[in-house]
Amino acid sequence: MSNFYVHSSSIVDDQVEIGEGTKIWCFCHIQSGAKIGRNCSFGQNVNISNNVKVGNGVKVQNNVSLYEGVELKDYVFCGPSCVFTNDLTPRAMYPKGSGRYKKTVVQKGATIGANATVVCGHSIGEFALIGAGAVVTSDVPAYALMVGVPARRQGWVCECGEILDGNLVCDICKREYKETDRGLEEAE
Repeated sequence: MSNFYVHSSSIVDDQVEIGEGTKIWCFCHIQSGAKIGRNCSFGQNVNISNNVKVGNGVKVQNNVSLYEGVELKDYVFCGPSCVFTNDLTPRAMYPKGSGRYKKTVVQKGATIGANATVVCGHSIGEFALIGAGAVVTSDVPAYALMVGVPARRQGWVCECGEILDGNLVCDICKREYKETDRGLEEAE
């Protein structure tokens, strides 16, 4: 008896690791070599490609494909139909193979909004928030609020998800932040 749930319409290949408490809903495909943490949730029609790494507490909504080269750290949220790429110059006639895919790492607690696109080869900082429909074409600092095409920083967000004003103190949870060269970090 497994300690995770896989809907009967989903396919889980051999040599896959799935953590305790994880739920994989309808019409998903988890490919060989994928490693999925504890207490994750994968909505309808999610594809997790070969050798993808997913941390604990990750939520991936409907119609998302995590291609080889993508790594999601703990507590990442992927909104419905968001897109990850793994090849900057794909050609059907000249496939590159996994050794030449560009890596994309989404750090702890980050959110990718519905229908956003993350172009490969970039890192999304911890607790960053990518707005719905945005197209990420560069690295994203920690706690950055990114919107538009291409995505540009429009402000900062708290770990709890609230948009911060200029004083960098959250009105909801009262966390305080300071700017650094890699984005925000919580003040001590």
